[in-house]
Amino acid sequence: MSAEGVVIGRRTLSGGGTGLLAQLLLALICGGYAAGAALGWGSEKLALFMGDFGLSLAAMIAAVSCFFYARGRGGRFRPAWLLFSFSSAMASGGNAVWGWYEVVLDEPVPSPSLADLFFLCFAPPAIVGLLVLAKRPVSRAGWVCLALDSWLIGGSLLTLSWSLALARTTQVSGGESVTQAALSLAYPLLDIVLVSMVLALHFRRATGSRSAVNTAIAALALTVLCDALFTSPLLRETYRSGQLLDAGWFAGSLLLAYAPWGVRRIPENAPHPRQSRHHRHSGHPIAGSLAAITPYLAAAVCTLGILYNVTEGRQVDRVVVLTGCTVVLALVVRQGIMLVDNIALTHELAEKENHFRSLVQGSSDVIMIAAPSGILRYVSPAASGVYGREAEDLVGAELASIIHPDDLGRVVHEVRRFLAAPPSEEPTTRIECRFRSGTGDWLNVESTVNRHEGGLIFNSRDVTERVRLQAQLQHNAEHDPLTDLPNRALFTERVRQALAGRRTTDAGTAVLFIDLDGFKGVNDRLGHQAGDELLILAAHRLQESVRAGDTAARLGGDEFAAIVLGDGGPDRSARQYQVHEIADRLRLKLSQPYRIDGNDVRVAASIGVAFAEPGITPTDLMRNADLAMYRAKACGKDRVELYAPQMQADVVRRTELAARLRTALHDGEFALLHQPVVQLATGRVSFVAAQARWRSAQGILFTPAEFLRVADDSDRTAELGRWLLEEAVAQAADRTRAGLSVPVAVRLPARRLLDRSMPLGSIETLLTRHRLPSGALLIELADTDPRASLDELERRLVALRRLGVRIALDGFGSGYAAISALRRLPLDVVKLDRGLVEGIVESARLHKITAGLLRIAGDLGMQSVADGVDVPEQVLALRAMGCTHGQGTAFSAPLDEYRLRRTLGAGPYKLPSGGGLSVLTGSALPVRHSRQQISDRIPRPLDPLK
Repeated sequence: MSAEGVVIGRRTLSGGGTGLLAQLLLALICGGYAAGAALGWGSEKLALFMGDFGLSLAAMIAAVSCFFYARGRGGRFRPAWLLFSFSSAMASGGNAVWGWYEVVLDEPVPSPSLADLFFLCFAPPAIVGLLVLAKRPVSRAGWVCLALDSWLIGGSLLTLSWSLALARTTQVSGGESVTQAALSLAYPLLDIVLVSMVLALHFRRATGSRSAVNTAIAALALTVLCDALFTSPLLRETYRSGQLLDAGWFAGSLLLAYAPWGVRRIPENAPHPRQSRHHRHSGHPIAGSLAAITPYLAAAVCTLGILYNVTEGRQVDRVVVLTGCTVVLALVVRQGIMLVDNIALTHELAEKENHFRSLVQGSSDVIMIAAPSGILRYVSPAASGVYGREAEDLVGAELASIIHPDDLGRVVHEVRRFLAAPPSEEPTTRIECRFRSGTGDWLNVESTVNRHEGGLIFNSRDVTERVRLQAQLQHNAEHDPLTDLPNRALFTERVRQALAGRRTTDAGTAVLFIDLDGFKGVNDRLGHQAGDELLILAAHRLQESVRAGDTAARLGGDEFAAIVLGDGGPDRSARQYQVHEIADRLRLKLSQPYRIDGNDVRVAASIGVAFAEPGITPTDLMRNADLAMYRAKACGKDRVELYAPQMQADVVRRTELAARLRTALHDGEFALLHQPVVQLATGRVSFVAAQARWRSAQGILFTPAEFLRVADDSDRTAELGRWLLEEAVAQAADRTRAGLSVPVAVRLPARRLLDRSMPLGSIETLLTRHRLPSGALLIELADTDPRASLDELERRLVALRRLGVRIALDGFGSGYAAISALRRLPLDVVKLDRGLVEGIVESARLHKITAGLLRIAGDLGMQSVADGVDVPEQVLALRAMGCTHGQGTAFSAPLDEYRLRRTLGAGPYKLPSGGGLSVLTGSALPVRHSRQQISDRIPRPLDPLK
């Protein structure tokens, strides 16, 4: 049965339909029992059984139900349900003993008996349980009032019951003992105490599980009512088990069993809107009124008891007089306590009212109360400081009259939504809008809105400065701080918006990437301040050149971008031509001179254009424009290039080549070749130039010009330079030990010598480790950057010369840094640029330039090397001009180690015969057979792949 009760209780919690079914079932069971009792159950034995064991079973069900509920549920009400379980168990035991005598033994129940003990133990646990369920007083006065209320009710009931019946019970007849009389008084007195507690605590019950508490109180009240009827002398003399009075006890037990499970409970923190509203407006006033008049009702009942004795002509019993006096005294004391308590509450309420009035009046926030019609009923004094308008002027005005018209619709919608939401789910809301100030300006106001009796409360504050600051921060986050143009993030978002809103048939939307050519030189020559001014001027020109709907942006450094929205035209080629013209005009405008600090500064513009295709993403579109811009720079700069798919393929190819290059060093795919440098006077090999070759896994041999072009990774380039130097020194040392002592030349950029990753000690350690003799290493200084510190480079080269390393200047004759290098750096050899050597035979101008450079080198006591000597005629011309050495395929191609040693062991090269070649006099060139004459002595270029 207990399990059944638990199941029923859990089912009733799951929904209203299941709870209604349980209530109907409970009503049917109680109604069936009442009908059986009214009809006498059909037989006397069945009536005795149902009147005794039936009541015992119902009370046991109540005990088990309350026990399982208390064990499974926590909280401060758990002791109350345990006490109710114990009280019901006592009632079950009493009825079981009663049935044992009447049904099993077929004897009358003795008085007193064990059943009386069980029945007497029913009321005390129930009384204590009611105290646990009651709302505890928070002060001593509350506890005193609770005790007085209980005595007022109990005394009144005692007076009435004593006058009606109990006075007779106290008169012990000859057949009754004192114990029997005491038992006769104990039952009604306990019932009076229990009824007093029920009535006194009914209006003091706690807020949690009110329905369950009400049901439990109703069950106990029904039980007490039946007990009172049972103790009545008129009913007790004719009472037999199984009569209709047992139906009341039976219903009270089952109702107590149903109380904790069968009533749907609503948490206190989440009340249903309708129930909470009804409880707030109707429940509390009624409960408060009944609680207030309870003492007077008790006094009235006491008075009725006394009047009954007077009207019946009886002598007033001393118990009635004493009880009545104590009731009146208790009423006077209670009224005195309530009066003092009311005075204290009034004083406290006045203090709190003054406190909150001070808070409202002193608050910097504006507090407004608006009626449902939107009329402002109250405005705090802070309105004069926040809105610049007096509070009296706003009271009576419509709230809509001070809200910005553009915000009014949104505010009304939010207020309606807030009012329609349950208060438990959304007690407050926040609204931001603009309010009209006293000066006519619009202020950004943030309001916290709360519900109020018949309206709304607005707690508003001025957030205009915060809104302005947020807008400024948002602007700074999306714009370039120097030019105030949109930055990359905002430009990307604009491109995304353009692609999202673009019609599918419109392919005219284009993105332009712009790079200022020569901007780095402006920074180097004039300083960064001038560079910043140039960027600002260029941004103004760019902003003026785009249309109102287009967007110009600065992506960083000297890179700009622009998006040109399509016009929806169907002709794609015409649109491309139009955008190309726009880009070209923009290029011309950006290339015009800039006036900075009184100087005309010129830069050019390389522009890449990419058109939007269906389904393209903003990232891909911007990448395409970037690729087109780099193609424009690679093709000579100061030009406009349209994106083509081949550009992406070239990037992929270069990326793949660069990726393979990163692993080539670790996989041993690099080989070292040497090209002899021949003395033009004797044909002897003075030194060899070390050159790296990359043999890829696919069998392709890449020259330095090819693989260094894609080796944009500076770390990998530095690693390749270290490998080249170490390998060249190691092989030169091996040749020296083999008796082929010939110096080796290694080409290194000037920035590598100044790099901290290659300290001077590393070169000294390398020479020492391989025991390379002094003068056997020659470093060809390449790529002399004019911005590099010549002082630091000079100190580094002087230190290298102390180690026996000779220094050569590569690319002599190209660039404007050669003269400074000749003047400052400790050089031993100058190496003519290949561009001079290639045209030395055909061009008289190049002939004169080369001759002058060679004279300078000779006057400075330096040796000279001509790079790129490929034909005998160049050999003759260079030797006639005083060049000391030559390097090129006219002597030998780059050789591997085996062929190099064979060449070095073969002796000097045979040089072409003939006198000096004079281009200026128009003398004939040497006959072509001279190359055939030296072919027997000069080895043919060897294929390093074989």
